[in-house]
Amino acid sequence: MGKRIVAALAAVSIFLSMQDWRGCADVYAADLSLYAKSAVLMDADSGRVLYERNGHEQMAMASTTKIMTLIVTLENASLDEQVTVSAYAASMPDVQLNIREGENYRLEDLTYSLMLESHNDSAVAIAEHVGGSVEGFAAMMNKKAEEIGCENTYYITPNGLDAEDGDKFHSTTARDLALVMSYCIKKSPQKEKFLEITRTASYSFTDSSGKRSFSCTNHNAFLNMMSGALSGKTGFTNKAGYCYVGALERDGKTFVVALLACGWPNNKTYKWSDTRTLMEYGLANYNYRSFDEVEIPESALEDIAVSGAKSDKIGGSESVSVELIEPQDGSEAGIDGLLMNGEEKITITLHKVRGLSAPVTEGQKVGHISYMVGDTEWKRVDIVASQKKEAIDFLWCLKIICEKWSLSLTSNTAS
Repeated sequence: MGKRIVAALAAVSIFLSMQDWRGCADVYAADLSLYAKSAVLMDADSGRVLYERNGHEQMAMASTTKIMTLIVTLENASLDEQVTVSAYAASMPDVQLNIREGENYRLEDLTYSLMLESHNDSAVAIAEHVGGSVEGFAAMMNKKAEEIGCENTYYITPNGLDAEDGDKFHSTTARDLALVMSYCIKKSPQKEKFLEITRTASYSFTDSSGKRSFSCTNHNAFLNMMSGALSGKTGFTNKAGYCYVGALERDGKTFVVALLACGWPNNKTYKWSDTRTLMEYGLANYNYRSFDEVEIPESALEDIAVSGAKSDKIGGSESVSVELIEPQDGSEAGIDGLLMNGEEKITITLHKVRGLSAPVTEGQKVGHISYMVGDTEWKRVDIVASQKKEAIDFLWCLKIICEKWSLSLTSNTAS
């Protein structure tokens, strides 16, 4: 008996864990061979997680931090501004540009140092300039993370060096990291500049005096590893291990891969293997599906009876016609995301009132159609009244009575 109870509880536990899928029925569908302790494959357009392994576990993120450092900088400062290096910025450990206290640099030049070579001193110099201090800039980073939708991310440093703040530590999750990259390449008003900087193969510049020259080389091997590679950022600390976040666009599909704790020395190449595995999984198994393939129920467009509305006679029945209104968020009517081949289907759920009471205004919402994938609503189309119906009032009743009386008199006179 005891064994049966244990087995039943285990089955319930498994069932409940499978329900916490965060809008992604196939998260557990594939048993991929990965090195990373935490990994996520995301559809960059919708933010939907297509595959995850411990995707919600909060972990150190190393220099993948710098994608947030860059996007906050691009959105809050002019790249022509001059940055003066502080003693604190100059004291950062390797990897360094080796800038010196009191030197001045063009902000744009330091962003290339930040992203191509992952220089820690450049990151702090940028943060102090844009945020007034490292703490001020970290607050900007955390605010941006919240706006993007990150649920378990906390920034302390602009360069990703391991740090603690009371009971919190510099950390993110693979899901949040993928969400940040998706924002950077798809939604940010500075997305084009973000891509330009992170895709640059090499970059040279000088300090503002022209006395010191520097050259930076992009160390993101993924850019040359797969066709359609868009962007990415590597990272490593002793606590975080090797980390990576990268994006790829091919055949109209955009994927983001985020990896945390993907090996330690001497396993530097594990992140490239995992990235390729996840990107190829996404390309092979997901394609856009059209909502147009699902037939809307005829009842969705049927007229709705309206009680208490003015009509040609007292007690006459009235109805109102309806129409469908597409969402105003700019999404296309026929396409809204990637679905797993042969595994996921779009269904329609109709929500519509059976009747109305006057008055009814033109454009009044009377229901909606939900386009569902599993238990998740992907798109909602409102059903609205296409005409107005006024409510019966005293003057209308008087008018109808007078008309009836007039017709009656005319009829009697004719007789």
